[in-house]
Amino acid sequence: MLRLGLRSVAHSSRLAVRIPVGGALLRTQAPRALVGRRIQLYSQKSGSGSSSGSSTNNGKGRGKLLLVLGLLALGSSIFSLSYQKNPPVAFEEAPVEEKQPAKKQPAFSQDDVMVIFVLGGPGAGKGTQCAKLVKDFGFVHLSAGDLLRAEQNREGSQYGELIKKCIKEGEIVPQEVTVALLKNAITSNYNDGNKKFLVDGFPRKMDQAITFEEEIVPSSMTLFFDCPEKVMLERLLQRGKTSGRIDDNIESIKKRFKTFVETSVPVVEYFEKQGKVVKVSCDQPVDEVYKHVTESIKDKIPK
Repeated sequence: MLRLGLRSVAHSSRLAVRIPVGGALLRTQAPRALVGRRIQLYSQKSGSGSSSGSSTNNGKGRGKLLLVLGLLALGSSIFSLSYQKNPPVAFEEAPVEEKQPAKKQPAFSQDDVMVIFVLGGPGAGKGTQCAKLVKDFGFVHLSAGDLLRAEQNREGSQYGELIKKCIKEGEIVPQEVTVALLKNAITSNYNDGNKKFLVDGFPRKMDQAITFEEEIVPSSMTLFFDCPEKVMLERLLQRGKTSGRIDDNIESIKKRFKTFVETSVPVVEYFEKQGKVVKVSCDQPVDEVYKHVTESIKDKIPK
């Protein structure tokens, strides 16, 4: 008697299969989807000589079905065994490193160009002290305010109206404009053989300081002229009588004081932490102020 049993295994997606092979019974498993649930097929012992031809044909058909199912079950077992011995290799996707943009190199090095920032509130006397330093040490004096006013009055300037509005309102001109003007001025003077620069009234904000040092040259030091607001106000109002500047009026002056405290003082503190600030009290005669300045920087100025 040939017997092939297909038995359902509870809570399993596979069925137990028994296949008689050469007097032995081979036990394996086949996927449930191939053979259905709780199926048992048995070949019947052939009938007597009186059995009909139809019964014989059914026996042959059943035999073929059993052979196909047996082969499917055997193949499934072989695949399962192979899978267990040689599981598929899991490939991990290698992380893609994002390339950081190359750091911008300044146009000049400190070995080639010396820049001293000159900061202080409006009317602190920056321009007066810079004029003396130019005469005695050969500096080129670049006033950010003068460069902006010249650009404002230049025919065809795309920034003219913007600069005019900012100056009148006591606001800071966008750093892209000021940095570009300073870069052009330094490059032009450097090409003429000048290497020492006093940059007056700049930087007035942190973004200006960072952009200037990244794009043009790191500063060597900062001169900070510390002056009481009352003294600065008196000087500016007196200057306004003859200067013709649109920002030398009481309303603009107060806005400029406020802007300086809020945006420029943090710049001074930033450079002070780097040990690059020389602080000078301006509540004293001009010559005394200059004496303090020269004593503080003369040993740092290249010959």
